Amino acid sequence: QFSGLLGTVYRRGNLSFTRDGSALVSPVGNRISLFDLKNNKCETFPLATRLNIVCVGLSPDGSLAILIDEEGAALLVSLIGKCVIHHFYFHKPVHSVSFSPDGKKFVITKDNVALMYHAPGKKREFNAFVLDKTYYGPYDETTCIDWTDDSKCFAVGSKDMSTWVFGAERWANLIYYSLGGHKDIIVACFFEENSLDLYTISQDAALCVWQCDTELDGLKPMPPKDAAAEENAAKNDEEFLEEPKGEEIHGKANPNEQETRNKVKYSRVAKYFFNKEGDFNNLTSAAYHKKTHLLVTGFASGIFHLHELPDFNLIHSLSISDQRIASISINCTGDWIAFGCSGLGQLLVWEWQSESYVLKQQGHFNSMVSLGYSPDGQYIVTGGEDGKVKVWNTSSSFCFVTFTEHTSGVTAVTFTSNGYVILSASLDGTVRAFDLHRYRNFRTFTSPRPSQFSCLAVDSSGEIVSAGSQDSFEIFIWSMQSGRLLDVLSGHEGPISSLAFNPMKCVLASASWDKTVKLWDMLDSWRTKETLILNSDVLVVAFRPDGKELAVAALNGQITFWDHENAVQTGSIEGRHDLQMGRKELDKITAKQAAKGKSFTTLCYSADGQSILAGGLSKFVCIYNVKEQILMKKFEISCNFSLDAMEEYLDRRKMTEFGSMALIDEGAGGEDGVAIPLPGVKRGDMSYRHFKPEIRVTCLRFSPTGRSWAATTTEGLLIYSLDSGLIFDPFELDIDITPSNIHKTLHQKEYTMAIIMALKLNEKKLIQEVIEAVPSNEVDVVCSSLPDLYVEKVLEFLASAFEISCHLEFYLIWAHKLLMLHGQKLKTRSVKLLPVIQFLQKSIQRHFEDVSKLCEWNIYNIKYALAISQQRGMKRLAEETSVDEDDLDSDSDYLM
Repeated sequence: QFSGLLGTVYRRGNLSFTRDGSALVSPVGNRISLFDLKNNKCETFPLATRLNIVCVGLSPDGSLAILIDEEGAALLVSLIGKCVIHHFYFHKPVHSVSFSPDGKKFVITKDNVALMYHAPGKKREFNAFVLDKTYYGPYDETTCIDWTDDSKCFAVGSKDMSTWVFGAERWANLIYYSLGGHKDIIVACFFEENSLDLYTISQDAALCVWQCDTELDGLKPMPPKDAAAEENAAKNDEEFLEEPKGEEIHGKANPNEQETRNKVKYSRVAKYFFNKEGDFNNLTSAAYHKKTHLLVTGFASGIFHLHELPDFNLIHSLSISDQRIASISINCTGDWIAFGCSGLGQLLVWEWQSESYVLKQQGHFNSMVSLGYSPDGQYIVTGGEDGKVKVWNTSSSFCFVTFTEHTSGVTAVTFTSNGYVILSASLDGTVRAFDLHRYRNFRTFTSPRPSQFSCLAVDSSGEIVSAGSQDSFEIFIWSMQSGRLLDVLSGHEGPISSLAFNPMKCVLASASWDKTVKLWDMLDSWRTKETLILNSDVLVVAFRPDGKELAVAALNGQITFWDHENAVQTGSIEGRHDLQMGRKELDKITAKQAAKGKSFTTLCYSADGQSILAGGLSKFVCIYNVKEQILMKKFEISCNFSLDAMEEYLDRRKMTEFGSMALIDEGAGGEDGVAIPLPGVKRGDMSYRHFKPEIRVTCLRFSPTGRSWAATTTEGLLIYSLDSGLIFDPFELDIDITPSNIHKTLHQKEYTMAIIMALKLNEKKLIQEVIEAVPSNEVDVVCSSLPDLYVEKVLEFLASAFEISCHLEFYLIWAHKLLMLHGQKLKTRSVKLLPVIQFLQKSIQRHFEDVSKLCEWNIYNIKYALAISQQRGMKRLAEETSVDEDDLDSDSDYLM
């Protein structure tokens, strides 16, 4: 089940802060992520639109959001329950959406109209979106919306360089008002706090300040007689439409004399320019905080300005990057400003008063190619085609370090067995080792002649590093300690595609395009121990976690399993039909034909070795049972149709008599139309107007804790984990095991019996209740009398309890006693228990890091307080010591 998306923090669309201003909602492709800035956590909601999200509107009470994608399909989402409540289709691309401050209405802009809907209420409705009014006026597409504070009026900016103020209800003195004054597209318009005064900002970096002669209280409701006449006029208009769509308001850009009498009037007070003389820097986004009068503007060159209005005083001017700033948002207190750059996929939250970053995240600029889990499953390292190596924390979903030493694309990354060293191989001809204590590149391994490394493996001790080359067909072996090249293994007659070390022995398996897998014994002077011959080019090899079996995926779409000790094949899976690839827009042949040349490009065993994950150039990840050799489950990685090769058949609506619409590029002035990409080009041509990346899975890895697996895809790094919800999954259940009987046994203080009964029923809350009822001094006795079978069940429960419980010491006593008393017996079944033990280690390690930081800080404070008191004692006379102590107390309080 989908649990998180890492590696992509912002794709396109508008950023928005939640109501309390401590969390940020960011659209990542066709999903949304919520960044909790106070608790330093990020989560991606388990829902998705069909295409990339273009705009997000949050309701003022923070419980609902409207997500609208590129084609105008909308989802109404509950931010509390994280589920979709309603689907709606606007039929045209929507530019912006905004709720009114009182939460009763919302306005969307599409084409040259603004549509006002009744906002969905708290109760269940058959149709959540009810159209209230349609506003006509602008001649070109509308771009932005802003509401007055009391929801009486709203302003809409347009590409025809005009801004329109509309009444949300029919006011006698304000139905519509058109403002000009600009020479370029309107990017944003903002009302001043509690007034009708307006600021408009255009793309050529000009700001107009408009003053209104009426206050908000001066808006008069329509007298009833006029209202009736108006409605009749509206009804007459509607006869020409196919369906009556609520009430319509038609605005005119230059109304006649009679219409403007006794109406609201606007006058332009000032016009300011952001660009200095001779600068041509397009303004791309803006945000305004009404209470502090703070205006933030972002430009196409990556610069942003902070101004104080209405006097237009410059507070700050800073540059984020050299890419255009696509979206800006300010939180409710006005302290934090969020910036999104869609070119780099960057997301920044900046605290402008202290000039510091609250959050600074960026994904891989191009696609991610490979990933690796740390041995305790707490961190994930990813390598991308942009040459960066990033390390992510799985519990908070944030990247905490980026290494940029490589000068070309990274092809493989892995952790060593101690979990503090990361290795990465790259096409620049180096393998680099990074240290997670000091965050530096402490070793660089190179080959005598420069060669491009395509794969990487490190043995279980972390001492031997090996990398395979694409161009010289050799395998290089280095020592981690000295950094010296130990040996070069030659023998393959084609590029090396994959390397894997046996987790239990020092045996290296290498796969190559010459249709062989060679096994090298590292201890016996690197001789080839065995050569396995396949009938097709080998793409990837993987060892089972216990080292007894080898899985090999070849170009013909088969996965074969080998007993490598005796060099016999034990089974095979024909997987090409399960891969089910899609047809790209520019493909001349059908998906079925194209699939004949496709195969799995990445393999990975699950932590217990019973199933295998396989993925390749399609949107599916297949999970097979190794023993039965059947497909257990197929995960659809993405349902985002903004990516290429998603559908098996091309859409009939896009087919014309001349072929697919994608082949007829409207903007390509040349006579040839579209250039068909060269074979093997995966990324699409970025110089085109229509650029669609292709969906593919580049790397799969199973977490050592056995509770989740991760995949690097075109969308980012996806993590799927076990559902921890309520599933009734009993274990050896009898008739007389019921919750009431368990409680009875507890009252009689038969703790061991109660624990066994609770584990048989396997209800998490019940197990927790029973274990926490055991007095801490009796834990020893209870542990020693537990049967072996239930020891691992208790350990598994403890591991998951550590993540959420605050009874740290109590659970540590349990874990300590269980491991001390049953350690020897557990060791005999270590392979089967490894995932549970690693899960336990990950949980304890996380607490250890948190608590140790806190303790060190406290020790430092106490030492500091002591040092200060000693110094004060030296410099002062004895009479003042009483005053001295009081001072010290207040000092240390302040520190704590």
